Amino acid sequence: MNTSCSVLVVGGGLVGTSLAIALDQAGIEVTLVEAKARPVSTQADPEERNLALARASVNGLRHLGVWRHAASEATPIRTIQVSRQGAFGSVRLHAADAGVDALGYTLPARALGAALAARLGECTRVQHKVPAKVSNFESDAQGWDVRLAEAKQEQRLHASLLVGADGTASSVREALGIGTDEYDYEQVLMVGTVRTERSLEGRAFERFSGAGPVALLPLAKDRAGLVLTIPAAEAEVVMAMDEHSYLELAQARFGWRMGRFVQAGRRQVWPIRRVAAQSLCASRAVLVGNAAQTIHPIGAQGFNLGLRDALTLAELLAVAEDPGADTLLAEYAARRKPDRDGVMRMSHGLVRLACLPGSALHPLYSLGLGMVGQCPPVRKAILRRGMGFRGQSPRAALEILP
Repeated sequence: MNTSCSVLVVGGGLVGTSLAIALDQAGIEVTLVEAKARPVSTQADPEERNLALARASVNGLRHLGVWRHAASEATPIRTIQVSRQGAFGSVRLHAADAGVDALGYTLPARALGAALAARLGECTRVQHKVPAKVSNFESDAQGWDVRLAEAKQEQRLHASLLVGADGTASSVREALGIGTDEYDYEQVLMVGTVRTERSLEGRAFERFSGAGPVALLPLAKDRAGLVLTIPAAEAEVVMAMDEHSYLELAQARFGWRMGRFVQAGRRQVWPIRRVAAQSLCASRAVLVGNAAQTIHPIGAQGFNLGLRDALTLAELLAVAEDPGADTLLAEYAARRKPDRDGVMRMSHGLVRLACLPGSALHPLYSLGLGMVGQCPPVRKAILRRGMGFRGQSPRAALEILP
Protein backbone atom coordinates (compact mmCIF):
# COMPACT_ATOMS: atom_id res chain seq x y z
CA MET A 1 0.00 0.00 0.00
CA ASN A 2 1.34 3.44 -0.92
CA THR A 3 0.42 6.61 0.97
CA SER A 4 1.68 10.17 0.96
CA CYS A 5 2.05 13.06 3.38
CA SER A 6 3.21 16.64 3.28
CA VAL A 7 5.84 16.32 6.03
CA LEU A 8 7.39 13.19 7.50
CA VAL A 9 9.05 13.69 10.90
CA VAL A 10 11.32 10.81 11.90
CA GLY A 11 11.86 10.84 15.67
CA GLY A 12 9.22 11.31 18.36
CA GLY A 13 11.37 12.77 21.13
CA LEU A 14 10.84 16.16 22.72
CA VAL A 15 11.87 18.14 19.61
CA GLY A 16 10.19 15.92 17.02
CA THR A 17 6.90 15.91 18.93
CA SER A 18 7.07 19.69 19.41
CA LEU A 19 7.52 20.09 15.65
CA ALA A 20 4.58 17.81 14.87
CA ILE A 21 2.35 19.85 17.21
CA ALA A 22 3.52 23.12 15.66
CA LEU A 23 2.78 21.81 12.15
CA ASP A 24 -0.68 20.63 13.19
CA GLN A 25 -1.31 24.08 14.63
CA ALA A 26 -0.25 25.59 11.26
CA GLY A 27 -2.76 23.41 9.41
CA ILE A 28 -0.16 21.07 7.87
CA GLU A 29 -0.66 17.32 7.53
CA VAL A 30 2.26 15.51 9.17
CA THR A 31 3.29 11.93 9.85
CA LEU A 32 5.32 11.44 13.04
CA VAL A 33 7.27 8.18 13.22
CA GLU A 34 8.59 6.99 16.58
CA ALA A 35 10.69 3.84 16.89
CA LYS A 36 9.60 2.92 20.41
CA ALA A 37 6.54 3.68 22.47
CA ARG A 38 7.59 5.95 25.32
CA PRO A 39 6.02 5.30 28.72
CA VAL A 40 4.07 8.36 29.80
CA SER A 41 3.94 8.80 33.57
CA THR A 42 2.30 11.48 35.63
CA GLN A 43 3.85 10.19 38.86
CA ALA A 44 6.64 12.33 40.25
CA ASP A 45 9.96 10.65 40.99
CA PRO A 46 12.30 12.54 43.34
CA GLU A 47 15.30 11.21 41.40
CA GLU A 48 14.08 11.91 37.88
CA ARG A 49 15.93 13.88 35.21
CA ASN A 50 15.13 17.58 35.06
CA LEU A 51 15.37 20.13 32.26
CA ALA A 52 16.26 23.81 32.42
CA LEU A 53 13.97 25.66 30.02
CA ALA A 54 14.89 29.14 28.80
CA ARG A 55 12.17 31.77 28.86
CA ALA A 56 11.90 31.70 25.06
CA SER A 57 11.24 27.95 25.23
CA VAL A 58 8.45 28.42 27.76
CA ASN A 59 6.94 31.08 25.49
CA GLY A 60 7.08 28.62 22.61
CA LEU A 61 5.51 25.82 24.63
CA ARG A 62 2.74 28.20 25.67
CA HIS A 63 2.12 29.07 22.03
CA LEU A 64 1.87 25.36 21.18
CA GLY A 65 -0.63 24.73 23.97
CA VAL A 66 1.81 22.44 25.78
CA TRP A 67 2.69 24.54 28.81
CA ARG A 68 -0.80 24.36 30.36
CA HIS A 69 -0.24 20.61 30.75
CA ALA A 70 3.14 21.08 32.48
CA ALA A 71 3.10 24.42 34.35
CA SER A 72 2.01 22.97 37.69
CA GLU A 73 5.32 21.06 38.00
CA ALA A 74 7.61 23.87 36.85
CA THR A 75 9.92 25.80 39.19
CA PRO A 76 10.90 29.36 38.22
CA ILE A 77 14.53 30.44 37.86
CA ARG A 78 14.71 34.05 39.00
CA THR A 79 18.47 34.43 39.46
CA ILE A 80 21.48 32.83 37.78
CA GLN A 81 24.89 33.08 39.41
CA VAL A 82 28.04 32.25 37.43
CA SER A 83 31.42 31.82 39.15
CA ARG A 84 34.81 30.19 38.73
CA GLN A 85 36.54 28.15 41.42
CA GLY A 86 39.61 30.01 42.66
CA ALA A 87 38.58 33.33 41.08
CA PHE A 88 37.18 36.35 42.89
CA GLY A 89 33.74 37.66 42.11
CA SER A 90 30.81 36.25 40.20
CA VAL A 91 28.11 37.32 37.77
CA ARG A 92 24.52 37.48 39.01
CA LEU A 93 21.74 37.76 36.47
CA HIS A 94 18.31 38.68 37.84
CA ALA A 95 14.91 38.37 36.17
CA ALA A 96 14.05 41.82 37.53
CA ASP A 97 16.92 43.29 35.49
CA ALA A 98 15.13 42.12 32.34
CA GLY A 99 11.71 43.22 33.59
CA VAL A 100 10.35 39.67 33.73
CA ASP A 101 9.18 37.36 36.49
CA ALA A 102 11.51 34.47 35.60
CA LEU A 103 14.54 33.86 33.38
CA GLY A 104 13.36 30.32 32.80
CA TYR A 105 12.02 27.27 34.57
CA THR A 106 13.14 23.83 35.65
CA LEU A 107 10.80 21.00 34.74
CA PRO A 108 11.04 17.22 35.06
CA ALA A 109 11.70 15.66 31.66
CA ARG A 110 8.92 13.23 32.51
CA ALA A 111 6.48 16.13 32.96
CA LEU A 112 7.41 17.71 29.62
CA GLY A 113 7.07 14.35 27.88
CA ALA A 114 3.63 13.84 29.40
CA ALA A 115 2.57 17.39 28.44
CA LEU A 116 3.68 16.87 24.84
CA ALA A 117 1.84 13.54 24.69
CA ALA A 118 -1.33 15.15 26.04
CA ARG A 119 -1.17 17.97 23.50
CA LEU A 120 -0.32 15.55 20.67
CA GLY A 121 -3.48 13.64 21.51
CA GLU A 122 -5.47 16.81 20.76
CA CYS A 123 -3.98 17.19 17.27
CA THR A 124 -6.12 16.27 14.26
CA ARG A 125 -3.55 16.55 11.46
CA VAL A 126 -0.85 14.29 12.93
CA GLN A 127 -0.58 10.62 12.00
CA HIS A 128 1.43 9.19 14.90
CA LYS A 129 3.11 5.93 13.96
CA VAL A 130 4.52 4.13 17.03
CA PRO A 131 6.28 1.77 17.32
CA ALA A 132 7.38 2.12 13.73
CA LYS A 133 10.56 2.46 11.70
CA VAL A 134 11.46 3.94 8.35
CA SER A 135 14.12 2.59 6.01
CA ASN A 136 15.02 2.39 2.32
CA PHE A 137 15.21 6.14 1.79
CA GLU A 138 14.83 7.00 -1.91
CA SER A 139 14.60 10.55 -3.24
CA ASP A 140 12.88 11.95 -6.30
CA ALA A 141 12.07 15.41 -7.59
CA GLN A 142 8.92 15.61 -5.47
CA GLY A 143 10.27 14.31 -2.15
CA TRP A 144 11.28 11.14 -0.38
CA ASP A 145 9.96 7.61 -0.69
CA VAL A 146 10.52 5.41 2.38
CA ARG A 147 9.50 2.01 3.67
CA LEU A 148 7.42 2.29 6.84
CA ALA A 149 7.23 -0.79 9.08
CA GLU A 150 4.48 -0.71 11.70
CA ALA A 151 2.81 -3.55 13.64
CA LYS A 152 4.30 -6.24 11.37
CA GLN A 153 2.96 -4.46 8.31
CA GLU A 154 4.92 -2.56 5.72
CA GLN A 155 3.93 0.19 3.33
CA ARG A 156 5.54 2.76 1.10
CA LEU A 157 5.22 6.34 2.22
CA HIS A 158 6.02 9.40 0.12
CA ALA A 159 6.73 12.77 1.79
CA SER A 160 7.26 16.15 0.22
CA LEU A 161 9.63 17.02 3.09
CA LEU A 162 11.67 14.62 5.23
CA VAL A 163 12.65 15.85 8.71
CA GLY A 164 15.32 14.09 10.77
CA ALA A 165 14.56 14.55 14.47
CA ASP A 166 16.00 11.20 15.45
CA GLY A 167 18.80 12.18 17.78
CA THR A 168 22.57 12.17 17.85
CA ALA A 169 22.97 8.88 15.96
CA SER A 170 20.51 10.02 13.29
CA SER A 171 19.64 7.43 10.64
CA VAL A 172 18.07 10.19 8.53
CA ARG A 173 21.31 12.19 8.59
CA GLU A 174 23.21 9.07 7.55
CA ALA A 175 20.73 8.36 4.72
CA LEU A 176 21.14 11.93 3.49
CA GLY A 177 24.91 11.52 3.39
CA ILE A 178 25.48 14.48 5.71
CA GLY A 179 28.74 14.20 7.63
CA THR A 180 29.46 15.41 11.16
CA ASP A 181 32.16 17.29 13.03
CA GLU A 182 32.75 15.56 16.34
CA TYR A 183 34.64 16.33 19.52
CA ASP A 184 35.00 14.04 22.52
CA TYR A 185 35.31 16.09 25.71
CA GLU A 186 36.48 12.97 27.59
CA GLN A 187 33.96 13.84 30.27
CA VAL A 188 30.71 12.41 31.58
CA LEU A 189 27.75 14.21 33.06
CA MET A 190 26.66 12.93 36.47
CA VAL A 191 23.06 13.98 37.10
CA GLY A 192 21.04 13.66 40.29
CA THR A 193 19.41 15.56 43.09
CA VAL A 194 20.64 16.85 46.44
CA ARG A 195 19.18 18.58 49.45
CA THR A 196 20.93 21.66 50.76
CA GLU A 197 20.89 23.39 54.13
CA ARG A 198 19.65 26.59 52.52
CA SER A 199 16.77 26.80 50.09
CA LEU A 200 17.70 27.89 46.57
CA GLU A 201 14.54 30.05 46.32
CA GLY A 202 14.63 30.34 42.54
CA ARG A 203 18.41 30.64 42.24
CA ALA A 204 20.42 28.61 39.73
CA PHE A 205 24.21 28.29 39.83
CA GLU A 206 26.84 27.53 37.18
CA ARG A 207 30.34 27.05 38.59
CA PHE A 208 33.47 26.35 36.56
CA SER A 209 36.62 24.56 37.62
CA GLY A 210 39.58 22.79 36.11
CA ALA A 211 37.66 19.50 36.47
CA GLY A 212 34.65 20.83 34.53
CA PRO A 213 31.44 22.79 35.19
CA VAL A 214 28.97 22.17 38.01
CA ALA A 215 25.34 23.31 37.94
CA LEU A 216 22.81 23.51 40.76
CA LEU A 217 19.17 24.06 39.77
CA PRO A 218 16.11 24.88 41.90
CA LEU A 219 13.50 22.13 42.08
CA ALA A 220 10.21 21.70 43.86
CA LYS A 221 9.96 20.56 47.49
CA ASP A 222 13.28 22.12 48.56
CA ARG A 223 15.35 19.89 46.34
CA ALA A 224 18.12 20.91 43.96
CA GLY A 225 19.23 19.35 40.70
CA LEU A 226 22.98 18.70 40.72
CA VAL A 227 24.82 18.38 37.41
CA LEU A 228 28.44 17.40 37.97
CA THR A 229 30.97 17.08 35.14
CA ILE A 230 33.48 14.30 35.76
CA PRO A 231 36.53 13.27 33.71
CA ALA A 232 35.54 10.06 31.90
CA ALA A 233 38.48 8.19 33.41
CA GLU A 234 37.08 8.85 36.91
CA ALA A 235 33.44 8.03 36.19
CA GLU A 236 33.46 4.46 37.53
CA VAL A 237 35.20 5.52 40.73
CA VAL A 238 32.73 8.33 41.38
CA MET A 239 29.72 6.14 40.60
CA ALA A 240 30.99 3.59 43.13
CA MET A 241 31.26 6.18 45.93
CA ASP A 242 28.92 5.93 48.87
CA GLU A 243 26.60 8.85 49.52
CA HIS A 244 28.86 10.53 52.06
CA SER A 245 31.94 10.44 49.79
CA TYR A 246 29.95 11.66 46.80
CA LEU A 247 28.50 14.57 48.75
CA GLU A 248 32.01 15.53 49.90
CA LEU A 249 33.21 15.56 46.29
CA ALA A 250 30.20 17.62 45.14
CA GLN A 251 30.67 20.03 48.04
CA ALA A 252 34.33 20.53 47.18
CA ARG A 253 33.46 21.21 43.55
CA PHE A 254 30.52 23.55 44.21
CA GLY A 255 31.45 25.30 47.45
CA TRP A 256 29.33 26.40 50.42
CA ARG A 257 27.00 29.04 48.99
CA MET A 258 23.97 26.92 49.84
CA GLY A 259 25.40 25.47 53.02
CA ARG A 260 26.06 21.76 53.39
CA PHE A 261 24.80 19.15 50.93
CA VAL A 262 22.90 16.78 53.21
CA GLN A 263 21.34 14.15 50.95
CA ALA A 264 21.95 12.80 47.45
CA GLY A 265 19.58 10.97 45.12
CA ARG A 266 20.39 8.28 42.61
CA ARG A 267 23.08 9.23 40.10
CA GLN A 268 22.82 8.89 36.32
CA VAL A 269 25.75 9.12 33.91
CA TRP A 270 25.75 10.51 30.38
CA PRO A 271 28.81 10.69 28.07
CA ILE A 272 29.55 14.13 26.63
CA ARG A 273 30.33 14.56 22.94
CA ARG A 274 29.87 17.39 20.48
CA VAL A 275 28.34 16.13 17.22
CA ALA A 276 27.50 18.83 14.67
CA ALA A 277 26.00 18.09 11.26
CA GLN A 278 28.03 19.66 8.46
CA SER A 279 24.81 20.78 6.80
CA LEU A 280 21.26 21.28 8.09
CA CYS A 281 19.59 20.53 4.77
CA ALA A 282 19.67 18.26 1.75
CA SER A 283 17.29 17.98 -1.19
CA ARG A 284 13.77 18.09 0.34
CA ALA A 285 15.15 17.16 3.75
CA VAL A 286 16.16 18.97 6.93
CA LEU A 287 17.64 18.15 10.34
CA VAL A 288 16.45 19.48 13.72
CA GLY A 289 17.41 19.01 17.37
CA ASN A 290 20.17 16.60 18.29
CA ALA A 291 20.23 15.23 14.74
CA ALA A 292 21.46 18.67 13.70
CA GLN A 293 23.66 19.39 16.70
CA THR A 294 24.44 17.66 19.96
CA ILE A 295 26.34 20.07 22.19
CA HIS A 296 28.04 20.12 25.56
CA PRO A 297 25.27 20.44 28.18
CA ILE A 298 26.89 23.47 29.81
CA GLY A 299 24.20 26.13 30.16
CA ALA A 300 21.49 23.52 29.45
CA GLN A 301 21.08 24.69 25.85
CA GLY A 302 20.37 21.40 24.05
CA PHE A 303 16.58 21.14 24.09
CA ASN A 304 16.19 24.91 24.05
CA LEU A 305 18.18 25.11 20.81
CA GLY A 306 16.29 22.19 19.30
CA LEU A 307 12.91 23.69 20.13
CA ARG A 308 13.92 26.89 18.33
CA ASP A 309 14.80 24.69 15.33
CA ALA A 310 11.29 23.23 15.38
CA LEU A 311 9.49 26.54 15.88
CA THR A 312 11.45 28.25 13.09
CA LEU A 313 10.81 25.41 10.63
CA ALA A 314 7.09 25.35 11.45
CA GLU A 315 6.89 29.13 11.02
CA LEU A 316 8.37 28.91 7.52
CA LEU A 317 6.26 25.90 6.51
CA ALA A 318 3.07 27.65 7.62
CA VAL A 319 3.29 30.07 4.66
CA ALA A 320 4.97 27.77 2.12
CA GLU A 321 3.34 26.43 -1.03
CA ASP A 322 5.92 23.66 -1.34
CA PRO A 323 7.29 22.34 1.99
CA GLY A 324 10.40 20.92 0.33
CA ALA A 325 11.34 23.89 -1.84
CA ASP A 326 15.06 24.66 -2.01
CA THR A 327 14.42 28.33 -1.24
CA LEU A 328 12.51 27.48 1.94
CA LEU A 329 15.24 25.14 3.21
CA ALA A 330 17.92 27.72 2.40
CA GLU A 331 15.98 30.31 4.39
CA TYR A 332 15.65 27.88 7.29
CA ALA A 333 19.42 27.25 7.34
CA ALA A 334 20.12 30.99 7.16
CA ARG A 335 17.66 31.75 9.97
CA ARG A 336 19.16 29.10 12.25
CA LYS A 337 22.82 29.82 11.55
CA PRO A 338 23.41 32.77 13.98
CA ASP A 339 21.62 31.05 16.86
CA ARG A 340 23.15 27.63 16.19
CA ASP A 341 26.69 28.90 15.65
CA GLY A 342 26.48 31.23 18.65
CA VAL A 343 25.31 28.53 21.06
CA MET A 344 27.89 26.02 19.81
CA ARG A 345 30.70 28.57 20.09
CA MET A 346 29.53 29.56 23.57
CA SER A 347 29.24 26.04 24.94
CA HIS A 348 32.50 24.80 23.40
CA GLY A 349 34.42 27.96 24.26
CA LEU A 350 33.31 28.06 27.89
CA VAL A 351 34.32 24.47 28.44
CA ARG A 352 37.68 24.90 26.73
CA LEU A 353 38.57 28.22 28.39
CA ALA A 354 36.72 28.61 31.68
CA CYS A 355 37.53 25.07 32.79
CA LEU A 356 41.24 25.12 31.99
CA PRO A 357 43.31 24.35 35.09
CA GLY A 358 45.97 26.72 36.28
CA SER A 359 45.97 29.30 39.06
CA ALA A 360 47.88 31.75 36.83
CA LEU A 361 44.65 32.37 34.92
CA HIS A 362 42.56 33.18 38.02
CA PRO A 363 43.19 36.95 37.84
CA LEU A 364 41.92 36.96 34.25
CA TYR A 365 38.80 35.06 35.26
CA SER A 366 38.22 37.49 38.14
CA LEU A 367 38.68 40.48 35.82
CA GLY A 368 36.28 39.04 33.25
CA LEU A 369 33.59 38.28 35.82
CA GLY A 370 33.96 41.74 37.29
CA MET A 371 33.68 43.46 33.91
CA VAL A 372 30.49 41.60 33.06
CA GLY A 373 29.01 42.43 36.43
CA GLN A 374 29.72 46.16 36.06
CA CYS A 375 28.80 46.65 32.39
CA PRO A 376 25.00 47.02 31.89
CA PRO A 377 25.02 46.57 28.07
CA VAL A 378 26.99 43.33 28.40
CA ARG A 379 24.71 42.13 31.19
CA LYS A 380 21.62 42.89 29.09
CA ALA A 381 23.02 40.99 26.09
CA ILE A 382 23.88 38.00 28.27
CA LEU A 383 20.43 38.10 29.86
CA ARG A 384 18.64 38.07 26.50
CA ARG A 385 20.79 35.27 25.14
CA GLY A 386 20.43 33.30 28.35
CA MET A 387 16.65 33.56 28.00
CA GLY A 388 16.92 32.10 24.50
CA PHE A 389 16.48 35.27 22.42
CA ARG A 390 19.24 34.91 19.84
CA GLY A 391 19.43 35.88 16.19
CA GLN A 392 16.05 36.00 14.45
CA SER A 393 13.98 34.22 17.05
CA PRO A 394 10.86 32.31 15.97
CA ARG A 395 7.76 34.45 16.51
CA ALA A 396 6.24 31.84 18.81
CA ALA A 397 9.08 32.40 21.29
CA LEU A 398 8.94 36.18 21.37
CA GLU A 399 7.49 38.64 23.84
CA ILE A 400 7.84 42.36 24.46
CA LEU A 401 11.01 42.97 26.46
CA PRO A 402 12.56 46.27 27.59
